[in-house]
Amino acid sequence: MTDTTRDMIDLSDRREVQPAASAPVPATSIPQEELERITQDVVTALKTVFDPEIPVDIYELGLIYKVDLDDDRTLHIQMTLTAPGCPVAGEMPMWVHDAAATVEGVEQVKVDLVFDPPWTPDRMTDEARLALNMF
Repeated sequence: MTDTTRDMIDLSDRREVQPAASAPVPATSIPQEELERITQDVVTALKTVFDPEIPVDIYELGLIYKVDLDDDRTLHIQMTLTAPGCPVAGEMPMWVHDAAATVEGVEQVKVDLVFDPPWTPDRMTDEARLALNMF
């Protein structure tokens, strides 16, 4: 069920999906053009963050599960790691926070590290698979 009290930028599914004609559109105080720009800028910012052991950015690896933007311009990011014992587990959420905080129009950033569902290589984009020679 969609929370209609805030704008949502959902990056968890990168496929282009058209909403059903009867789907409710969330109420927003952020103009659609600005929301689209913020969405693109957030993706660009997230692509600057890399796991030091993997030469692919965290967005292409599929480590970003969900991004929501509240009407008060607080950006909520749910992310995971490739493994719970990742050596940068304590640092990577701050890297994500700092990258997202550079996006114009975002007032606050909150990053939550989650492990459910667990990350699997199936979440990687084709670009990540190609870079890691995983075809």
